[in-house]
Amino acid sequence: MTIGRLLLGATPLGQPSDASPRLIEALADADVVAAEDTRRVRNLAKALDVQIGGRVLSLFDRIEATRVAALLEAIGAGATVLVVSDAGMPVISDPGYRLVTACVAAGLPVQCLPGPSAVTTALVVSGLPAEKFCFEGFAPRRGSARRTWLATLADERRTCVFFESPRRLAACLRDAVEQLGGARQAAVCRELTKVHEEVVRGSLDELAAWSAGGVLGEITVVLAGATPRTDVSTLLTELVAEVENLIAGGIRIKDACSHVAAGYPEVRSRQLYDAVLASRRDAQQPEHDLDA
Repeated sequence: MTIGRLLLGATPLGQPSDASPRLIEALADADVVAAEDTRRVRNLAKALDVQIGGRVLSLFDRIEATRVAALLEAIGAGATVLVVSDAGMPVISDPGYRLVTACVAAGLPVQCLPGPSAVTTALVVSGLPAEKFCFEGFAPRRGSARRTWLATLADERRTCVFFESPRRLAACLRDAVEQLGGARQAAVCRELTKVHEEVVRGSLDELAAWSAGGVLGEITVVLAGATPRTDVSTLLTELVAEVENLIAGGIRIKDACSHVAAGYPEVRSRQLYDAVLASRRDAQQPEHDLDA
């Protein structure tokens, strides 16, 4: 018996001409086209001047689980099933994962027809480092959950890509300023590959102000990775030398510690004072000279 296969086809984000020849061929030849939105896939086929040859059925989030068994049976019986989302790559924050895992578990062939993806498109036009990145899907809807999630990115050194609703973008960026600091760099990518494509780059402070008046369209946000925090113990060792130089010039130790610590937000004056004491003890210098 001939075994069928599951095809995952990436669809254009906005420009039909971005469709790959393999996707066009699969739309015409697949026995079943499982689409996130059947109207969207029919409109795409019309724009591509291709006739969908097989049966078209819906495969959106809420019903995917109920479709898996029948699609698995069809593939096992020799059918080619093509899964497409509204735009971009299936499975990536779109339906398809349950069917993929079921096919893998059953030993049925799974293939990908590569093509457009909002994640990688936004990443490469953002102007932010792309050697290492993470994808976080959609930002949480509720404010408290979103702030908690953003806090987990405070020390994330990889560039981060995520999706956001245009209705919640301004609130999300305000929360990002609160949790990550206004100086963190980011890019908001709107309507990628479409007529009104826009990429706005800047600090979180700048982007929060820009979005306050409202934003329309499909949104992908690219967030710069965190700058590595300086190891405080190492920094204290370096700053002790600066304090000692000031003391040698006639400044009292407490004043010297306050002056030097003022330039380093991660260091408190008292921490530096204690570090100077410890350094002098290690050097076996008398402590009664400290406030001389």
